[in-house]
Amino acid sequence: MAKKGEELVKYITEQVVVYMETPKDVRKQHRQTREPWVLKWFGYLPYSILKWVQGTFKVSHVHEEAPPSSKS
Repeated sequence: MAKKGEELVKYITEQVVVYMETPKDVRKQHRQTREPWVLKWFGYLPYSILKWVQGTFKVSHVHEEAPPSSKS
């Protein structure tokens, strides 16, 4: 059991060192290129349905005004 604990501490230490040595702009760029969590957890079908529903509601809430008539 003690060996597993030592391995865990070693792994966590290595990950922290890698994180600290990575430049800030590279870490920020990596965060921006991640896929959405919905896609990662549930796959493409629920993600596409979500995007479709979001797009439907965005379009339905937009009210266009009629152009002014050119009659004088």
